[in-house]
Amino acid sequence: MALHIAVDVVRESKQSLTSQIQRFIRKEIAEGILHPGTRLPSSRRLADDLGVSRSVVVEAFGQLVAEGYLEAVRGAGTRVVEHLDAAAAVGPVVPALLDQGPDAHVPGVRWDLRPGGRNFSAFPRREWLSCYQRVLNRADATDHGYPPLAGEAGLRSELAHCLGRLRGVRTGADQVMVVGGFAQTLALVCAVLAQEGVEALGIEDPGHPGQRQFVRDSGLRPVPLPVDAEGIDVDALVASGVRAVLITPAHQFPTGVKLSAQRREALARWARETGGWVIEDDYDGGLWYEQGGIRPLAFQREAPDRVVYAGTASKTLAPGLRLGWIAAPRPLLDQLLRVRARQDLGTDTLTQLAFAELLRGGLFDRHLRRLNARGRDRREALEEAVRRHLPGARVIGRAAGLHAYVRLPRHTDEAAVVAGALARSVLVRGGAAFHARPHAAAPALVVGHAHLPCSGITEAVREIAEVVRGR
Repeated sequence: MALHIAVDVVRESKQSLTSQIQRFIRKEIAEGILHPGTRLPSSRRLADDLGVSRSVVVEAFGQLVAEGYLEAVRGAGTRVVEHLDAAAAVGPVVPALLDQGPDAHVPGVRWDLRPGGRNFSAFPRREWLSCYQRVLNRADATDHGYPPLAGEAGLRSELAHCLGRLRGVRTGADQVMVVGGFAQTLALVCAVLAQEGVEALGIEDPGHPGQRQFVRDSGLRPVPLPVDAEGIDVDALVASGVRAVLITPAHQFPTGVKLSAQRREALARWARETGGWVIEDDYDGGLWYEQGGIRPLAFQREAPDRVVYAGTASKTLAPGLRLGWIAAPRPLLDQLLRVRARQDLGTDTLTQLAFAELLRGGLFDRHLRRLNARGRDRREALEEAVRRHLPGARVIGRAAGLHAYVRLPRHTDEAAVVAGALARSVLVRGGAAFHARPHAAAPALVVGHAHLPCSGITEAVREIAEVVRGR
């Protein structure tokens, strides 16, 4: 029986068709119109009904599956999840800056290849507990009071040393602020930029779709700027007229490319000559699986006073700790602190002190070496599986971080591969989901691999290969 659902989409809307479909289905579930267990039409049927590309519907369904609204059951189609409480579904299930529910269980999925901070099995439990206990044992009354707004002095000092030693960032403790992850960094920076009269923020394309929305919700207009094999197109940045840009230069998300030396120099020159701001998201935090890492832009002498460097412990430890840091020129840091003073009262003291202890004693360095050895094995397993099972596909970008960008053969139907993989219990993101203009994107997959066993990576790629071959 051909199913039908009356989805309202407006082609003239500034909101993408995919977002409109997602919003409509969420609203129907929240209002009790779509009941738990209701089967939805196939992506092909709904695309035909709406007169849109099937990839638009596949992307919308995939997002809603990942958020926990829908479930894709092999042989039974896509349904509203049985256990969903409609009254609780009035807002997004996951925040925009997270990877569409990385910690949420998706029914029927064996291999979850979504990128994100899901490296939980590698968390240094014993070392963290030891550091936390030492902190508790010597904590005094001040350590149980409200924390300094910029962060605990001990952690700021350790971070300045660590960033210089491990990442080459030229900064001092007085230029460092401890924050609750990159989400707070971006919120604070957007607020300060708005105060300075900045109305638009350049962002990488492809890039993090949640960040695009987050920037928009923060009151700035996101301006997508193309990324190629050398990183962000600085000529396009100059032509755009924006006064600030958000980039991931060391290991671009999601393509994995690094910003070339020429582009780095051009970007520094743009910042220096225009007074523009560069917000540098050191996305993978030092997870490098090959020789020769790349220094952050904040390392460069040419424009150190125009770069806001941001890092987190989300990839190297755990996103649940909500630990991040900003290194910025002192005048800008003061502005960030004034904005923060109106939002919260600082980051958890004991967690800060425990992290400082982890850094001070060399335990974090040891943990990072273990992570890199583990990540290297998994990256090699992915590259080998792609070579063996996906002829014509290739893994591009630097061997680093928790994810990889797999470029598919030119005429591959990316949406069909993503949907077919899900039917075979493999949840993977298509590259189009990360592009501002998804229909112009070359077919690709964004594969989170660091949290999986090597055998699981191989099996997941083998299942994807079966879909590509049409079996």
